[in-house]
Amino acid sequence: MANAWREDFEILSSEVYGHRLAYLDNAATTQMPTSVRDRMVSYLTHEHANVHRGVHFLSERATESVEAARAHVAAFLGAACPEEVVFTSGATEGLNLVAHGMGKTFGPDATVVVSELEHHSNFVPWQRLCDECGAHFVVWHAQDGDLRMGDLRRLLAKHNVRVVAVTQVSNVTGAVVDLSQVVKAAHEAGALVVADGAQGVLHEGMDVGACGVDFYAFSAHKMCGPTGTGVLYGRRELLEGLEPLRFGGGMVDVVDERHTTYGALPYRLEAGTPNIVGIVGLDAAISYLEATGLDQMRRHERELMRYLVERLMGVEGLRILGEPGNRSAIVSFELEGASAFDVAFLLDKMGVAVRSGHHCAQPALCGLGVGTCVRASLAPYNDFCDVDALSEGLIRIRTLVGA
Repeated sequence: MANAWREDFEILSSEVYGHRLAYLDNAATTQMPTSVRDRMVSYLTHEHANVHRGVHFLSERATESVEAARAHVAAFLGAACPEEVVFTSGATEGLNLVAHGMGKTFGPDATVVVSELEHHSNFVPWQRLCDECGAHFVVWHAQDGDLRMGDLRRLLAKHNVRVVAVTQVSNVTGAVVDLSQVVKAAHEAGALVVADGAQGVLHEGMDVGACGVDFYAFSAHKMCGPTGTGVLYGRRELLEGLEPLRFGGGMVDVVDERHTTYGALPYRLEAGTPNIVGIVGLDAAISYLEATGLDQMRRHERELMRYLVERLMGVEGLRILGEPGNRSAIVSFELEGASAFDVAFLLDKMGVAVRSGHHCAQPALCGLGVGTCVRASLAPYNDFCDVDALSEGLIRIRTLVGA
């Protein structure tokens, strides 16, 4: 079956070592459609200048582009207003901003609950914060690569939980977390929810108003946009209370020899010149996804995911990691007789791009009883030929290693 979306991504017409490229490393970085690239080139060609305080034509054009993008992101997420959208360098910076910004409000009586499935960017900042202020750091352990709400409720009942840090979609098992249920349980216990949406924003979507999540971070390069650009959403009253992570131009109100006051949201949390062309690219990526049909794309991904799991289960000696009740776009596995690095290396020679290693989620892998694994991850432009290339390559590798 032909995939019309694939034609929008010029890089996918490339050959790798004489093979049709099967790009299955989307959890690390998705590819960009030509429309996003062209919009970024147009900005650099016709609008490029610094934003906000300039009164000349190009500065005003650049400022309009950035603020239009902010409003677009707010609408895409269902935020109450554009001021609830803070531009960052990516999900990592957004999550660090929240952990740092809340630091002064924590003491030895506070507890942070962090899920075992977290990417290090939503694990290490909270661990470090608790080390610094003496708060309790408690892990919400997964069961076979999935999270159980009953386990969270027991932790909430037992501890004075201030924050629950949780992913929307695991970047190892693809487990989808019901954030609405997490938010409901956390709020009933007086806790806030900080969600990593890096893997979820494209594949599952997010309506922050309907969900009620307190903070939500994601990266443009996980949703067909450019690298180096991301978003932190936060409820306005919570963003107002965050201590800035970075200080400098653009985020101040008055600076004198004795004291500095900060500007209004969202600028008080956006020190320095933003990645303007990246923000323009994010705006274009959202436009592309909306125009081509997110619901249709997600249905295609779910169908392709079922096929991927079926094909992998047919490879002798292969073990899929985790059995989540709801899996989205990601499957990790190990192949008997071959290291994760060797599998990824050999697949590359067959034109198949996957990821090997610990995927910046060592606690999750530890919980699954492995140190490294191979990860295949989907995007809407993938097709059944990509999955076939992966499974056939794995069968060849099994023959090569003599297992």
